[in-house]
Parts: sequence; C-alpha cells; structure tokens
Amino acid sequence: MVEVKVFEGGKVKSTNVDASAFGSRVLGRTLKDAIVMYEANARAGTVQARTRSMVHGGNKKLWPQKHTGRARMGTTKSPLWRGGGRIHPPEPRDHSYAMPKKARRVALRNAIFTKFRDGEVAIAGGWPEGKPNTKAAHGVLTQLGMVGSATVVTSAVDTNLLRSLRNVPLVDVRTVDDLNARQVLLRRYLVLTPSAFEAIQKRFAKVES
Repeated sequence: MVEVKVFEGGKVKSTNVDASAFGSRVLGRTLKDAIVMYEANARAGTVQARTRSMVHGGNKKLWPQKHTGRARMGTTKSPLWRGGGRIHPPEPRDHSYAMPKKARRVALRNAIFTKFRDGEVAIAGGWPEGKPNTKAAHGVLTQLGMVGSATVVTSAVDTNLLRSLRNVPLVDVRTVDDLNARQVLLRRYLVLTPSAFEAIQKRFAKVES
C-alpha cells in the first residue's frame, strides 16, 4: 500500500492505494524499449543533403587529364570541391517502428507503478467548470505541491481543463486513452481526476494473462 494525495473540497487529504496491482518491480528494459520506440516514432526523418547530381554547376572538365602537373579533376560538382555534392549524404527516412501491443501495455502499467512507488501520484477533483480558469487550475496543482512538471489525466476529453492548463509550462493534459509510458515518465508528477483513476484501475490494475 502506498500513500496518495487526494484533493477534494479545497483540501488536501491522503489515502492508501494498492500499487502492487500495477506491478511489483521496475521493468527497466521494457520501459527503455518503449520510450525509445515512442521517441523514434516522433522523429520527422526529413534530414537531407545534396549529392553531386543535385548541386548546381557545369559538367565541363576543368583541365586536361594528363600533362598539366596537376591532379586529375572533373567537374566542380565533385565532393572534393567546396560547394560540391556530398558522398553518401543523409536522406529522408522513416524511423518509426512498433512494439507488440502487449509489451506497450506492460510498459504503461509499469510506468504507472513507478509513479505510485515514488509517491508522485495524486487524485484531484475541483477543477474549473463552466469556463477556463488558469489561476484556479494552477491552484489545484500548487496545493498538491506538484507544480513545475506534471501530467494531468482525465477519463475523457475535457476542453475546459485543457484550455485552463495549456499555458502552464511543463504541464500536460491527457486522456486515459492517450496515455503511454513515455508520457507518464516525461513529467515528474501524475495527477489523476477521480474518474481517470477509476478508469486506470479498471483497465490496467489487472494481472496480465
């Protein structure tokens, strides 16, 4: 059992949560593989440099092949000349790949376990309603002591909360469906709405078959 902060009715309380439902140990290799995959999938892969066939210049031979006392040379588009093409340049490529679905699920469950184990999870209600209010939303994180780096998780898309926190540095708002191991570990704290906590328990706090 681990102690988790709960923000309710404008006050911060605490409750005990059975984190063992999410795992019993840190799976370092699985987490590393998942994070590398998500980072690779985020790469644009648009790097490119020009070969000798792409650079501007003439194809005229600069001087005769022999009897000049100089090294043989062809076009100024040669990689040996300044402004010439590159040899084996980087080209656009797709860096993305996919881990098995079950492995991604295990990585997410284990990432959540590490947050519970380290005491970096909170359950918070009382978010702004009706219209966006950055001061009120930021105040919830302040009272929890989780300002500076946090991921706020909701059970469904909450446009009001998203607009309230979109200008707060290093604070992300995600739904349970959009959560992945990288996002959980990207920010220090994990703040769950009550409905998101129930959804995570229902979805991930089961022993994998």
